[in-house]
Amino acid sequence: MVTPQDIKQWIETGLDGSQVECDGDGHHFNAVIVSPDFSGKSIIQQHQMVYSALGDKMKAEIHALSMRTLTPEQAAQGD
Repeated sequence: MVTPQDIKQWIETGLDGSQVECDGDGHHFNAVIVSPDFSGKSIIQQHQMVYSALGDKMKAEIHALSMRTLTPEQAAQGD
């Protein structure tokens, strides 16, 4: 079974310099992802970057992932 820690590790490995907080019940997960790579990107582009970092795991291992993506500046402002 996939754990929140697995998802955190996969995203942080796939998005260099990212910081991830993740919780969930093994089927449904919620993640807050902060990455400097999100700067200048739309929300859709940011989410696509996360999906790319997770690769095929989104098709097979992760049933549902809700995410909030932020740049470090947005995270510092409490957005």
